[in-house]
Amino acid sequence: MGRWICCLCSRIADSLMLLLVLALSCNPSRAATASPSAPHIKPSYNFGRTFLGLDKCNACIGTSICKKFFKEEIRFDTWLSSRLKLPPSYLLSYSGNYTDDAKSWRLVDITRLTSKYRHDRADKRICTSLLKTKTCSLERALRRTQRFQKWLRAKRLTPDLVQGLSSPMLRCPSQRLLDRIVRRYAEVPDAGSIYMDHLTDRDKLRLLYTLSVNSHPILLQIFPNVEGWPFPRYLGSCGRLVVSASTRPLRDFYGAAPEVAADLALQLLAVLRSMGTNDLNYFFYFTHVDAGTFGVFSNGHLFIRDASTLGIIDKEEGSQLIDGQQEYKDIFSCLTVDCQSAFVSCNSIREKHSLVMVCQELLPRLLKGKFLQPVQEKIDSFLQRCAKGLADDQGVNEAVAELAEILKPLRSCDSRFAYRYPDCKYSDKY
Repeated sequence: MGRWICCLCSRIADSLMLLLVLALSCNPSRAATASPSAPHIKPSYNFGRTFLGLDKCNACIGTSICKKFFKEEIRFDTWLSSRLKLPPSYLLSYSGNYTDDAKSWRLVDITRLTSKYRHDRADKRICTSLLKTKTCSLERALRRTQRFQKWLRAKRLTPDLVQGLSSPMLRCPSQRLLDRIVRRYAEVPDAGSIYMDHLTDRDKLRLLYTLSVNSHPILLQIFPNVEGWPFPRYLGSCGRLVVSASTRPLRDFYGAAPEVAADLALQLLAVLRSMGTNDLNYFFYFTHVDAGTFGVFSNGHLFIRDASTLGIIDKEEGSQLIDGQQEYKDIFSCLTVDCQSAFVSCNSIREKHSLVMVCQELLPRLLKGKFLQPVQEKIDSFLQRCAKGLADDQGVNEAVAELAEILKPLRSCDSRFAYRYPDCKYSDKY
């Protein structure tokens, strides 16, 4: 019996081998795949110091996230491509992908504080105005300036050290705000101190340069998202590129469904309210708004996407520079703007300032023609009054409450609004 079973197994094995040989002979391509494959070469970005702006350091923003770029843990939107290529360097912003474990990726925004053209013009201005040459070491030139020499000697960041800088955030500075900048500056190890002892000369130059060019990344650092402030999360900087959590600009939602438009308008009003009334007693105001100022996360939550045009008035301490002192100007005042630009007086800012700008520029495009009558007529009438500056006897809070009452019944509660769903099902707030 055992001999018979062995014989049967042998015949079956011979038959299977014959079938395999026939199959391979009929399909040569299959046979070819059996040979060892060539080793797979992982595509890689060819990063240059120029693209990142590292060749300009320490006249740059920082280096806290450079390792992520060079380890390809930050990739541009072509990261799934078989041939990874860097996008054009003249763009102002890029869509990217960020990972901590090389497995899960999340979207990020990679931005320049100003266009490469403006950066190049500013670099040339530094060399020609300070050293009278077409090219130079930017760091060496800026270190020689009177302002930076004062920064080197200073133990604390005081209003006189930032006077004349073009950033709206610093036009009406208080000591309390400047202390917050030093204490929360994320490009250096956290010392939690209001004194600049933990900042090296290099750190001081980077901080001064960032404040001179665009205060957007500083605002993200000192008023972080995790504490409830309406800004995207700051992830770090490399050279002259800033990396933050990704949002879609509000302009992408101008054609959204009525319930989505109503929800975003209500969130916009809530952000404006928080800018005027918050626990820290800072009053935020815009000097300019456009379709890219606000952005929306994938969960439907609206945030301030571009904080570069935000000014801050300290309602607790007030401004510690009188308007006449703001007229002081030097090379740091002119890195991204015309040196002849006039400053807005701190005393001229009104509480309704930002709401009027939003009523003029954003809400009409978001809400126009979205709803049935008579609701649409009520919305249009309010926006017209608001755009003209509101009535003198109507405060901002009353105006915001009036529009909110019209919009609240128009929004819906479903999974499209993940930031408040399913909470809205069980709350009268929604």
